Parts: sequence; C-alpha cells; structure tokens
Amino acid sequence: MHIAHQQALLQTRRHFLRNCNVGLGSLALAALSGNATAAAPNVEAVNPLAVKQPHFAAKAKNVIYLHMAGSPPQHELFDFKPELVKHNMQPCPDELMKGQRFPFIKGHPKLLGTPYKFTPQGECGTLVSELLPGLSSMIDDVAVIKSMHTDQFNHAPAQLLLYTGSPRFGAAAMGSWITYGLGSENQNLPGFVVLLSGGTDPSGGKSLWGTGFLPSVYQGVQCRTTGEPILYVSNPKGMDRDVRRRSLDALRKLNEIELQTVGDPETLSRISQYELAYRMQMAVPEVMDIGREPKHIHDAYGTQPGQASFANNCLLARRLVEQGVRYVQLFDWGWDFHGTGKGNDIVYGLPDKVKQIDRPITALLRDLKNRGLLEETLVVWSGEFGRTSMNEERNGSKFLGRDHHPHCFSIWMAGGGIKGGITHGETDDLGYFVTQDKMSIPDLQATILHQLGMNAHRFTYPFQGLDNRLIGPAGDGAVREALLA
Repeated sequence: MHIAHQQALLQTRRHFLRNCNVGLGSLALAALSGNATAAAPNVEAVNPLAVKQPHFAAKAKNVIYLHMAGSPPQHELFDFKPELVKHNMQPCPDELMKGQRFPFIKGHPKLLGTPYKFTPQGECGTLVSELLPGLSSMIDDVAVIKSMHTDQFNHAPAQLLLYTGSPRFGAAAMGSWITYGLGSENQNLPGFVVLLSGGTDPSGGKSLWGTGFLPSVYQGVQCRTTGEPILYVSNPKGMDRDVRRRSLDALRKLNEIELQTVGDPETLSRISQYELAYRMQMAVPEVMDIGREPKHIHDAYGTQPGQASFANNCLLARRLVEQGVRYVQLFDWGWDFHGTGKGNDIVYGLPDKVKQIDRPITALLRDLKNRGLLEETLVVWSGEFGRTSMNEERNGSKFLGRDHHPHCFSIWMAGGGIKGGITHGETDDLGYFVTQDKMSIPDLQATILHQLGMNAHRFTYPFQGLDNRLIGPAGDGAVREALLA
C-alpha cells in the first residue's frame, strides 16, 4: 500500500475516534453516566458516582460486610453437632476421607467435638454458642445460614471467589460492582470504603477491593483509624486549599483535552478521582472522628478513639452508612485456628478472638436498629470457607484446631430485607457435608444484589468478549427466597 494512502487512513481513523458522535469518548461517558443516548462528551454533566436507579425496588440501600479473615470454626459458633461431641477423639469414618484433600491434615485424623455449650436463644430458639452472648441477644434479627459451601480451600482463592466471583486475580470486587451499578449517595465520600483490623491485610490482598476490569473510579478506598484516615489525600506542605483548587482546575482542563482526543474512559476516572479527593479533604476527617460520639456509644461498642481495632471499625461502619456510603467492608484478620499453638487453637485462642468481635457487632446491630438504619442496611458476617470436623493435629500438636474445609460453613445476614430469627440449611450429623438447602458463593452474591434491587443475571459488564457478572460469566447464582422478609 502506498505510504500516502496509509497516512490518509490513519488520519481518517483518528478523525473518527476524536470527532465522531459515537467515538470511544462518547461511548465511555455514556456508559458511565447510564445514558445510552449521549451524543458527545460532556464532562461537566457526567459523574460516575451519581446515584443510579436499580433494576427494581430495593429493600436495602447500603451493605456492611464483616469478614473474619482466616475463617472461624462453625462448630464452635453456630453449627452444633451432638454426634461430633459424642464421638470426640474417635477415628474419623473412612467414608469422609475417600477422595478428600486437606491442606494440612495428614494420615487418619480424629473427630473433634466442640468443648462449648449451645443453648436456644431469642424467641426464635436459634442454637448459639456460649461464646457469643452479645449476638445471642440480637438473634431474632439474624438469619443464620449453615449450608454455605465453596470450591476453594486456600485462603486467597476462596476470598477472591467470595468477593470477585473468580478465584483468580483480575476480576472486580463486590463493592466495586455495587457502586458501579448504584452510585453513591454522598458525593463527598467514597462509595466503597474498606476498614482493616487484626494487624495485616487479608490473604487475597488489595484485589479484594479492586476494580479489575471496571473503571478505577469504583475502587474501594482503604481508610485508617490512626493517623491520616486516607494516605496522600491531604495537601502537601506549602500548598493551601486555594492553590490545590487551581492546580486541580488546570489538571482537569488537560485531562478533558486528553479525553476528547484519545477517548480513554480511565481519563474520566482520573478527573473524578481528583475531584473526589478534593472533596474528601473536608468530609473524611469529620466522619472518621469517632471521638464525636457520646460516652454511651463508646461503652456499647467498646471503642477507644485513636486506636486501630475491630470495635472502632464497627462504629465507623455505622457512621459511614449513616452518611450515605454505599458499601463498607470490614476485614478482621486472625481467624485461622489450626491448633498449631496456644493462641491458634479453639480452647485458648478462639474465646479471646470471639470476645473482640461479639460486643462491637452486637452494638452495631442494635445501633443501626435504634436509628432506623437496619431496615435499609444489609449486614453480612462470614469467613471464606469452613473448618473440618476433625482435629488437625499438625506435627503432633496437642492443641486443638481445625483444617480448612470447603464443603460447608456458617454465615449470617441481618437487616436490609432479610428475615430475622431463622436458620437456613443443615449439615450432616458430623457437620461435614450440607444435607439441606445448599447455598453457593454465587447464590450469596445474587441474594445480596437482589436486596439492593439488582438482578445478578442482568447486571453485566463487557470485557474480553464476555458479559462479565459478579456471579461469574455462567451466571449460576440464584436468589434465596427463603431468606427474604
């Protein structure tokens, strides 16, 4: 082909992308604004985090997800098995071992019955462990699900599957999906906030609040309870707020030129993120200051302003949803009770860990209910998988602990249109397999989205030739109607 002809074609393509009414810039802006008929880029009229209408009337407006990273042992908390107690320290039946793989159990393990008592609680009579006296007082507002299962038995893949719909890196987090679909009610705060406790990140890392293939403006924002709430959001030394505003205005003009020329939707994300960061400088310090709360609230949660703790994060979660934040994710690390040492077993370590969460979770549920927020806030508590019915006894350890177990685990949900005071699903007599109302990770994701007014099968984003969904490209999730009020 003659070189002049090649240049003419190149100019034609560039002209199309830059000036045509259906260019990439217009399409990106239309998609982010929810306006499929947008004709030309109009940055002033578009806000990716603006409130969007759900597919149908929603029962919930916000989500608080409480994740116990490492996965708590369901047999000690919610799934009491008298037969397991009866056969404590007896050899595990052969049929439970056939074709099974374990991360750490070797040889032929012994069954492990819980050392804790369970009693019926509330008017509903749900069996709850003695380790959870606080939650027991709110159990009539809680739906306990004993029949969760997953196909992953290592922490990072299981956490990724739970929050992104894929056990591999690269997919979008649940909070990002939800803010992409619904926007945020407070334009001065992030739509998706992440709070960590326990001393380290969860095994899945920051991908658990990443956007994957979605525009990066929907990324989860990690906030801290000590020091600056958000790193690098404050003005540098020597730059006041007026100078920052003029700098952002200049950057905005340059980015708008780039958006018109190249049409990359990430340019729009960059504009939105700069503007949000500017607005957050005023809003974030105020909402993150739990010292503003009265003494009776601190007494209820067990909070200590200025310290990093799960209790502080629970109170922050209430303050955030109260201010219109769409999705708040709490990760509490330290729930991997293998029994390899005194602090890592179900007799010595577990009671201390449960004590750290029982009081603040109880206070959170009661606080939300007293403020009329529980009706519109969906609260979910879970790990990423379950724990075995057998004692791990790694390297001959004399401490009691349980290995990873994908076949069944217990979670609970409350508020946001969920029916309180019920138990959903059952496991067998030894708490090894689900025997009734088996519930998968996509089922849980579909149910959460449904309460927010979103059809998990229709809620898609095109990427690499697929209509990607939170519940996976195959769309296997089903809403659990039995859980809905």
